[in-house]
Amino acid sequence: MKVLRRSAAVSLDDRLTALAEAADLAEGRLDGEAVTEVRAVVSRAGARRSLSVDHTVVALAGATGSGKSSLFNALSGTTLAGVGVTRPTTSTAQAAMWDPEGAGPLLDWLEIPRRHVVDGVDGSLSGLILLDLPDHDSIELAHRLEVDRLVAVVDLLVWVLDPQKYADAAVHERYLRSLGRHRDVMVVVLNQTDRLTPAAADRCLGDLRRLLDEDGLSGVPIVATSVPKDVGVADLRATLAKRVADRRTWAARLAADAGTAADVLAVASSGGPADEAPGSDAALSTGELAKRAKAAEEALSDELARPLTAALAEAAGVPLVVEAVAKAHRHRSIAATGWPVTRWLRRFRPDPLRRLHLGVPPAARRADDGAIAGRGAEGTSLPPGAGGRTSIPAASAVQRSRMDTAIRDVGSAVSAGLPEPWAVAVRRAARSRADDLAENLDRAVSVTSVGSGRRPRWWSMVGLLQWLLFATMLAGLLWLSGLFLLQYLRFPELPTPTLGEVPWPTALLGGGALAGLLVALLSRVAAALGARRRARKARRALWASVDTVGREMVLDPVRDELSRVQRFAGTLTTGRG
Repeated sequence: MKVLRRSAAVSLDDRLTALAEAADLAEGRLDGEAVTEVRAVVSRAGARRSLSVDHTVVALAGATGSGKSSLFNALSGTTLAGVGVTRPTTSTAQAAMWDPEGAGPLLDWLEIPRRHVVDGVDGSLSGLILLDLPDHDSIELAHRLEVDRLVAVVDLLVWVLDPQKYADAAVHERYLRSLGRHRDVMVVVLNQTDRLTPAAADRCLGDLRRLLDEDGLSGVPIVATSVPKDVGVADLRATLAKRVADRRTWAARLAADAGTAADVLAVASSGGPADEAPGSDAALSTGELAKRAKAAEEALSDELARPLTAALAEAAGVPLVVEAVAKAHRHRSIAATGWPVTRWLRRFRPDPLRRLHLGVPPAARRADDGAIAGRGAEGTSLPPGAGGRTSIPAASAVQRSRMDTAIRDVGSAVSAGLPEPWAVAVRRAARSRADDLAENLDRAVSVTSVGSGRRPRWWSMVGLLQWLLFATMLAGLLWLSGLFLLQYLRFPELPTPTLGEVPWPTALLGGGALAGLLVALLSRVAAALGARRRARKARRALWASVDTVGREMVLDPVRDELSRVQRFAGTLTTGRG
């Protein structure tokens, strides 16, 4: 279907599609009534475009006694509408049709049951569907609701005012002021001018123009009419004939609806009150909104992430793990390089990393996790390949408070320049995955390589040296034991070689023991230095893992929300045309 294109080269189809997308992006962020209103506009536009575009629906709307029914009869050349002076005579809308072919589905959609075909009248009105609406100030609520419903969907609005109530706030505040974007699909009629002198009529017309300008409706045509004297009726008929012949009024109406809906979203996006006039200064421009969201996204830097990572690392037990890495390195170094006479006692001391279920093969860890599986949320099994949970103590209340504060600080810092509805959405996004943080931090720590599986080569060499020294000491001990046994059994004393003044058996025993202790002591010094180095590496690796979790679970949702704001601003710009 060919649709109206505006000067900005944005088609009506594109505008409505953009509005629908903007409403989807605003869902759960902006005022629900505003989003619902925009979706209703898009739905109505889709329905109207699918119906006859060869017909133009024109509604005569006015207050009680304004003479709109008389005007309806004069335009249609019939007496279809009942005429009254002080009480409502039109209870339901009725339609007069010129060239009714194809108009049925359109009138069904408009829910107009009373339909009349006008024959033998001016053929220039072919395609016109003229509606006579109930009074908008009727004491009957059903009448007012019917007017509200049809005012929102007809193609062209003709407001019929009279000299007594043309300045009535009921029509200006309730209808005209909110239809500022619909000036191209509106005509205002000052009826019953026969009750005024020419000078008074001119003053009324001038004052009416002033009121319309204040309502944002400058340029809207004003036609002065008097049905009894047949004044202005032909001018109004000519105006309607021009609009009908154009066959574009329906598209202009939908374009105006799209612009108004975009204004409604803009006001809601700026955090303005629900009754804020669309297009008011309170609505932040979409360009400025996108600019602020882009600046906020750029603010998601390492400088902002660093305090968050620090708080998450503390809550994840990184300091405890780093300390355990150092202790485990010293523990394993002593077990590998210590004096063989005493180092077997290390087997009775638990490995610091194994106590935390770190540095353990996944199969062994899953076996150990069998005892934890029944502990509720803390023992929840992880997905395959995650390696099971660690036994790092849960974060304390103080650590959780610091973590929550860091997350809130991120949301507050990034959202500072955004309108309140989007600022709330950004802060909510920062906390959207907070419930899963503890489990993901634990998983990140558990799968981070802390270097516990790599044994330094010097351990093996020193361990071999210790066994050689132990063998030397043992050889000296056995030699001395043999000499003692021979002496005890009164065998002749065998010659014993000496090292200087010291017998070789004693030298081997004492030297092997002293050398073994000295090597063990030096190994402890080397292990302490290695533990510090390995702890630093483990800290960097763990911080990197925790930083990744923080970015994925805090910063990325915030970044996605800011991207959503930018897409919203872009689609709203398109929707405004």
